[in-house]
Amino acid sequence: MPNPALSTVLRVALPSPLRRLFDYLPGREVPSQGWQPGLRVRVPFGRREVVGVVIECTTHSELPLAKLRPIGAVLDETPLPSDWLWLCRFTARYYQHSLGDTLHQAMPALMRQGHRLVGRTHTLWQSIDSASEKQPDPLARAPRQAALREMLQQHPHGLAGRAIYAQGFTREQLRALQEKGLVASREVTLAAAHPDTGKLLATPALPLNREQAVALAALHERRDDFHPCLLEGVTGSGKTEVYLQLIEAIARQGRQSLVLVPEIGLTPQTLARFRQRFCVPVVALHSGLTDHERLDAWEAAASGRALIIIGTRSALFTPLANPGAIIVDEEHDGSYKQHDGLRYHARDLAVARAHHHRIPLVLGSATPSLESLQQALSGNYQHLRLTQRASRFPPAKLELVDLRHRPRQGGLTPTAIEAIKTTLGAGHQVLVFINRRGFAPTLACHACGWLAECHQCDARMTLHRHPPLLACHHCDSRRALPDACPDCGSGDLRALGSGTERTEETLQGLFPKVTVHRIDRDSTRRRDSFEQILKEIQRGAPCLLVGTQMLAKGHHLPHVTLVVVVNADGGLYAADFRALEHSAQLLEQVAGRAGRAAHPGRVLVQTLHPDDPHLRLLAEQGYAPLARQLLEERRAAKLPPFCFMALLRIESPKEAAALALAQQAAQALRDWLTDRPVRCLGPVPAPMERRQNRYHLHVMLAADKRSQLHPAANWLSQWLQANPEARKVRWSLDIDPQSLS
Repeated sequence: MPNPALSTVLRVALPSPLRRLFDYLPGREVPSQGWQPGLRVRVPFGRREVVGVVIECTTHSELPLAKLRPIGAVLDETPLPSDWLWLCRFTARYYQHSLGDTLHQAMPALMRQGHRLVGRTHTLWQSIDSASEKQPDPLARAPRQAALREMLQQHPHGLAGRAIYAQGFTREQLRALQEKGLVASREVTLAAAHPDTGKLLATPALPLNREQAVALAALHERRDDFHPCLLEGVTGSGKTEVYLQLIEAIARQGRQSLVLVPEIGLTPQTLARFRQRFCVPVVALHSGLTDHERLDAWEAAASGRALIIIGTRSALFTPLANPGAIIVDEEHDGSYKQHDGLRYHARDLAVARAHHHRIPLVLGSATPSLESLQQALSGNYQHLRLTQRASRFPPAKLELVDLRHRPRQGGLTPTAIEAIKTTLGAGHQVLVFINRRGFAPTLACHACGWLAECHQCDARMTLHRHPPLLACHHCDSRRALPDACPDCGSGDLRALGSGTERTEETLQGLFPKVTVHRIDRDSTRRRDSFEQILKEIQRGAPCLLVGTQMLAKGHHLPHVTLVVVVNADGGLYAADFRALEHSAQLLEQVAGRAGRAAHPGRVLVQTLHPDDPHLRLLAEQGYAPLARQLLEERRAAKLPPFCFMALLRIESPKEAAALALAQQAAQALRDWLTDRPVRCLGPVPAPMERRQNRYHLHVMLAADKRSQLHPAANWLSQWLQANPEARKVRWSLDIDPQSLS
């Protein structure tokens, strides 16, 4: 029998929802540097084998050692990066999530499958000087070899084999030159492979205005310590140039910068600008990469070769060999929050990571989130402001257009149509913003009032014309258009409201000689289609852009001088307490696309509520005064950022099962919370109670401090995991929820 006090027990985190580690014994294979936390292993788990990460090496187990199974295989010679392990452990603890599942989600797909953390390489061929110039020309009788060598001499940094073969040369010719000592080969990595030119910048930095210079100087003051800054700059004020010059200083120290952007659509634009500026390796990380491309970029960052890493929210989990700064652009954007599985917020984790590394953090936005704004106003973040645009024109103010009792074509009033006509006549571009995909929000019977509703959700189906069908944008169910009303048989079926397709069709009819680009999730499904449309827009020819919020997020559209918002009322009276904040941010962001270059901009906002005090404040004074008013309203109501929340979501195809567990959980939690400063609200139905034929209920926890909330959230999570009834439904605990849907 093995001695329990002397045997090594490996505690392994596995991709499982269970918030615990699993004990194993070492297998026959022993790592070259011994067992230590951070090594990936392949282990038997039930009837299958999975990849896990060793978290602890101990000598004791709660189970008899005879019942423990051995490790199947060791996948790494050295542990995974320590900064990455720390971040994953912090994330799992803060968001009340399984550590094994957190590690699994935070690593590239190929590493989850057992691939080593090694970047792909390719062979570069270079010409080298011959041993002696006095020798007879060794290529006098080999003209193709001579031509090949001449081509390689024109590329001193080397050429890849496939580029050489594409010019009609062969592998045999290369080998012949190599045997004669005239060419040499070397292996280089595919990602972050960059010729060493000895220069940092490919193009010089742009001159800064006074506000930009002040902001950059403030960032330089504490470049070697944790220094959180909110860089609040109006759209087009040059925030990116401040980022670039801060990164330049960080790169001169040989340190890495991580830049987060909210959407994959922004990544190519940002990547191109950074690569034009710097001579050092820049890599991207986002969901559009192949598995091999993602692993290459991850390894380049982990090894320290890549000095600049740009990516969407998941890039926050990229290991950095020598971290120097973290920048979160458009920090207010909801895309930084993961809404299923591991429900983390990349912006908030960026704060924790920058604090851990003791490096500066820059949160940039024209419309800061109320959480970040309150941190700045309370002095926890340094508040830096850019109020001047790089162009000579100030940001356009919102002009409210009353929709009441006004005729409309495709959702557009005569005022908007006339403004579009004038702008196109001046040779400029127009952006028409409508945050609804499809042709119309729904289909209705004019005879009896029937509405096309989804059979699986408490929602109406959206009418699409291309192809013609009804689609639910919540569960993705689809059905054919009816020939007649299913209730009364009438053939008088009419589209209600406007979507991007209907507005596009209307504009094409009104302006038949003008190109209309529709930009929404339906029209940009093909890879690179969004980029191609943007390139065409950048050429500057007069055109109409009809788009959803995809167009509102940071895109530089220098030829757009008019923005028309078809309907601004979507978020004014929604049930979610954040809806007004998000609507105001979206309106300001889309308005910021106008007048960014040589001509002033104009923004028309159509609304059925032109007298709404919040909307008028936004139109007359801008986002900053409205944000401060919303903060005071949140303070009075004890809502975030003046309290902290956790949301328990319970869903089941059986309404009774969901309700029974929600009531049990809420009552058990209230009993546990006796004399504790945490509030428990609910259960209540979700704003959309039935979705995908499942019933959704909520239980809310709220506390004045994080330190009060987390013990309660942890207790509730443990209670649910131990409750057999909880296995019959689907539940999740969302820390710091950004939506109540």
